[in-house]
Amino acid sequence: MPVLNEERHLRTSVRHILEQEYDGELEVVIALGPSEDRTDEIAAELVREDPRVHTVPNPTGRTPAALNAAIKASRHPVVVRVDGHGMLSPDYIATAVRLLDETGAANVGGIMHAEGENDWEHAVAAAMTAKIGVGNAAFHTGGEAGPAETVYLGVFRREVLEQQGGYNEEFIRAQDWELNFRIREAGGLIWFSPELRVSYRPRPNVRALAKQYKNYGRWRHVVARYHAGSINLRYLAPPMALCAIAAGAVVGAAVTPWGFAVPAGYLAAITAGSLPAGKGLTAGARVRIPVALATMHMSWGWGFLTSPRKLARHVRASRRDPNPSGSPTSPSGTSSPSGSNSSPSGV
Repeated sequence: MPVLNEERHLRTSVRHILEQEYDGELEVVIALGPSEDRTDEIAAELVREDPRVHTVPNPTGRTPAALNAAIKASRHPVVVRVDGHGMLSPDYIATAVRLLDETGAANVGGIMHAEGENDWEHAVAAAMTAKIGVGNAAFHTGGEAGPAETVYLGVFRREVLEQQGGYNEEFIRAQDWELNFRIREAGGLIWFSPELRVSYRPRPNVRALAKQYKNYGRWRHVVARYHAGSINLRYLAPPMALCAIAAGAVVGAAVTPWGFAVPAGYLAAITAGSLPAGKGLTAGARVRIPVALATMHMSWGWGFLTSPRKLARHVRASRRDPNPSGSPTSPSGTSSPSGSNSSPSGV
């Protein structure tokens, strides 16, 4: 569990792990970034309260570095990624371990079920689970079980993580997608199942949501440059929409008012799309859904378009190839004797 400034949700998130309906052994490794709130204090309390909880330092604050540090400090053959603001359903781990056995997958994951606690967060949750907000990504919108490009968070066989050298620590964002791409390129199966469900708490305001999605777009472009052929139309839709809206506004202001038809059409589309997405919500949440949708789309598109090429060059220069022999290595690149057990019995 990588955490940074998670005082609001950390205790509840860890409780959802410790109360899992799972018969095997279980440990929780929290990687602590340089938080500016009470996260470290809460983590220390959790360690004192339950011997299954441990902490490791993550001085960089970067998510992939935190994940690698936690993986290295853990000891079981199954590794479950959990975020500090994610809440596992009661049978999440037991179901994931069963699916690993049944499918032979390298990594299994399920639905990122966004849930809010106020009108704005309810609006963001609705936008994040609607196709007009995130396209056809099954881990957002649901769907049939089957092979997938990527999944939310993930439950991995340790040996696969070790063979791949863990997460690429240069990918500050999109590290899940990048790792799953490497696993698939090596012949591993990524499996999505709607049986797996994690409740997710959205960002608390427009500014935080915009920053989140700008970083998503920025680093997804890095993945596209780093792994040729890994892009598809769903990822290109936000930057295309942003360019069309900007061009329409310029034409409307400088040439003909008809140019404003493009941004007006976009606003009409997200307003219409917000109606089914907001079903059952309060009026305050429903009127905020178009704002959430526009923030997500435009921020993702802007991040994608402005992603500097030097990021991809830097990532490429620091590339460390996965272990081709298949012999286990830890995410830090050192030998590890614990990675070859393919019978999941602990997480």
